[in-house]
Amino acid sequence: QVANLYGYYESEGRPDASRNLEAALQAAENRVESNPASGLPAPRPYPTLAQPGQAWIKAGSYGVRYSTGPAAAITGVFYDRANISSRS
Repeated sequence: QVANLYGYYESEGRPDASRNLEAALQAAENRVESNPASGLPAPRPYPTLAQPGQAWIKAGSYGVRYSTGPAAAITGVFYDRANISSRS
């Protein structure tokens, strides 16, 4: 997902978006490392995204999913202003 976002931003000539994504991922990583329990089971608008062993945080304009196991790791990301068909 991250590689696809970077590729999209590059193809659209949006270097600022790439830098914002990088900053958001760094902020998410820092937050997860300092307090892994700070996440929510799912982003508030998308409760059906909850999965065991996963949590979500907001970082910049992105929703970031991470594993809550012993070695927390970012496992997904989406631009929170994206048009997601199941959004209420």
